[in-house]
Amino acid sequence: MAEQVEEPSVRPSDPWRGPKFLTTKHNGSHTWQVIAGSATLGLAVAAGAVLAAGPWDNGQRKAERALAAAADRTGGAHHGRTTPEGPRPAPSAPAVLPALTAAKAAQDPAGLRAALTPLVDAPGLGKKLAASVVDTATGEQLYGHGATTPMTPASTIKIATTTAALSVLGPDHRIATTAALSPDSRTLTLVGGGDPTLAKADLRAMAAEAADALREDGEDPAGPVRLTYDVSRYTGPELHPISPNENIAPVTALMIDEGRLDGSDRGPADRTDDPAGDAARAFAEALEKAGVQVTGAPREARTADEARTVATHRSAPLSALAERTLTNSDNDIAEALARQTAIAKGEKASFAGARRAVTNELKKLQLPVDGAHFADGSGLDRKDRVTPALLTALLARAADPDRPGLRPVLTGLPIAGFSGTLDGRYERDAAGTGLVRAKTGTLRGVNSLAGTVVDRQGRLLAFAFLASGSTSAAGAEPALDALATALAGV
Repeated sequence: MAEQVEEPSVRPSDPWRGPKFLTTKHNGSHTWQVIAGSATLGLAVAAGAVLAAGPWDNGQRKAERALAAAADRTGGAHHGRTTPEGPRPAPSAPAVLPALTAAKAAQDPAGLRAALTPLVDAPGLGKKLAASVVDTATGEQLYGHGATTPMTPASTIKIATTTAALSVLGPDHRIATTAALSPDSRTLTLVGGGDPTLAKADLRAMAAEAADALREDGEDPAGPVRLTYDVSRYTGPELHPISPNENIAPVTALMIDEGRLDGSDRGPADRTDDPAGDAARAFAEALEKAGVQVTGAPREARTADEARTVATHRSAPLSALAERTLTNSDNDIAEALARQTAIAKGEKASFAGARRAVTNELKKLQLPVDGAHFADGSGLDRKDRVTPALLTALLARAADPDRPGLRPVLTGLPIAGFSGTLDGRYERDAAGTGLVRAKTGTLRGVNSLAGTVVDRQGRLLAFAFLASGSTSAAGAEPALDALATALAGV
């Protein structure tokens, strides 16, 4: 039986294909970015509501607003849920939000314990819960409950995967897919670079480039050419330990649309068992339409020595890939980012190589990796282990004002009641709606939530709650949500 994993929402915005729902834009063209982690954090929170929605702009979310209403809640339009009368107006808010630059009273750990203690014993959380809460500005742990206990993290491990990739490669890195022409101009090779978001439209553009290059060699119409495809950038097993599974395709250096067969771009879907071959056949078809004669069926082969690149497609920036990974809990991109990290660190691009690369990069960032085990990059493997203390340290590091390249780890977190895997987890009028930003994790008997929230003093808190032994996600998820929401009220 396939693992029970979280099923991401089909509604959040998407940097590749545009927003999935309409949003209302206020105050002209103002763009608010979530820049977290110091006393200058520009978020103001009282008992009001936060409106937040996509889309992305150069790896940063647009229109992320914190609208604080003093004392009474004034409502809160849900930007993904239509109403008969159309989109609801935003709640009223003060004309000027106070900057959080004034000295704040220290957070009271005793008050935090008083708020969380009754909640950690909720029956829905199962047999075991481990937790950590830290002040991201100081790194101080404000609450710990088995904080250094290694636990199965499920998809919250994607916080580690994306942090390592951004740290090694930088937010502007793009994954290249190329077409290389042999010296005799008779063999064209599609070379996979590891971009799981490659689409047929991208292959059509590459085919047009390649056709132009062939015609420049004196052939009109171009060709004939033999087509091969090179997937040697990745090594080791292609199949994830839980595969075949609708939550992840074979992990190869060449695929289109994450190997999905139903036209979807997130969530579970039927997957091809030959993603590289499918991509090559789609490229052959595009070449024919571009006027290139292709002889025979595409076959797998290494790129010829001294072949020259005649077409290139580059993925979206790593910042956008990281955000998409976290918002939609995208397993295919997560595994790709783990392998890109391995390549950059000089390791083999395999599950084992990625494990070593991610571990070593987090050590380099001086993060507490004791007890951690990164069996994969997605969190689908039950052999994965992280501690709540590691997850909160990762979030605090991403909030470090001296490390802006890690900020997509925060901006990619789903927003309670608004986006990604938290889109349907909070009701519109729930206390945590719009305030909690967190990565979810779900396997059978395992439920987790790790993210950020701003408390009443204006401090950005990072939290991680990892539960195991639960009987159902329906019982565990509300209990986890209650823990995160409690932090906003202390």
